[in-house]
Amino acid sequence: MKKLVFVFLFISSFVFSQKNFNLKKGFVAQGYDVVEYFNNNAAKGSKKFITTFEEVQFKFTSEKNVKIFKSNPLKYTPQYGGYCAYAIGKTGEKVSINPKTFEIRDGKLYLFYNTWGTNTLKLWIEEGAKELQEKADQNWERLQKGK
Repeated sequence: MKKLVFVFLFISSFVFSQKNFNLKKGFVAQGYDVVEYFNNNAAKGSKKFITTFEEVQFKFTSEKNVKIFKSNPLKYTPQYGGYCAYAIGKTGEKVSINPKTFEIRDGKLYLFYNTWGTNTLKLWIEEGAKELQEKADQNWERLQKGK
């Protein structure tokens, strides 16, 4: 019985953790190197450089960036699970992103939707990033609780 409970808890935590991340293309940030964003560079990671954090996978451009990430994964993990920061702030919805559209704000990585003439990074800035960020933080907390 104890083994069954342990297996259930393990599987539940795995599924819960994954649902809190945007895993389009199987990786956080669609396989872009989250460390490179902090160098103001959106770069696709390589199959040669993959690591796991909170049961989800991240790709990197180099072994050096894997080591940097592992030294402080919370710093490099995108806000709101890698979903569009603008959408989380504006409507509280989990919307996919364009991994080339990003902002580093107060030492944190924010990703945005950008296609079909809609660049939510521009909207984020124009409509007041600070207020949207505060609302996004509240909405994300609510989403984590399943409300």
